[in-house]
Amino acid sequence: MPAGLKRIYGKGHLHFITFSCYRRRPLLKTGRARDVFVNELGKIRDEMGFCLIGYVVMSEHVHLLISEPQEGTPSTVLQKLKLRVARKLRKRKRRGNEAQLRLPFAEAGELLRAFWQARFYDFNVYSRQKLREKLDYMHANPVNRGLVEHPKDWPWSSWVFYCRAEAGLLRIDVGE
Repeated sequence: MPAGLKRIYGKGHLHFITFSCYRRRPLLKTGRARDVFVNELGKIRDEMGFCLIGYVVMSEHVHLLISEPQEGTPSTVLQKLKLRVARKLRKRKRRGNEAQLRLPFAEAGELLRAFWQARFYDFNVYSRQKLREKLDYMHANPVNRGLVEHPKDWPWSSWVFYCRAEAGLLRIDVGE
């Protein structure tokens, strides 16, 4: 782990996690890619037993607000999630035995050797004020990036649950 990066687990805090696609490429640019991500996130949440409090899936990065899983750590959750999503999305992109990802928006037929950046940012959320701050930040992300005019227009987030009390693409856990 790089100097200055400290993960604090086992305190019962929520974790605001941010991670990016390799070299911040828009590998989650399509609705289909974001749908695959959301589907795998739901499966892994159920398998590993963590609470999903909030999320937003952007074109080149993801924000999650989760509890610690029943077994393992948020690091093991991300390891499993990243691996599954990369495998599912790469599977349809492969040609022959090619083991690298060729994308239509990669420069000059460039092959990407990885799908995700290796590290992730983890902030322990320890108060209701920080919880609200992180939810507001993640839900505003598609608007701030100019992808939509209002958070209601971005289905790959938990905004609809908090502002309309409706089910979105993923069940949100409110037990925390």
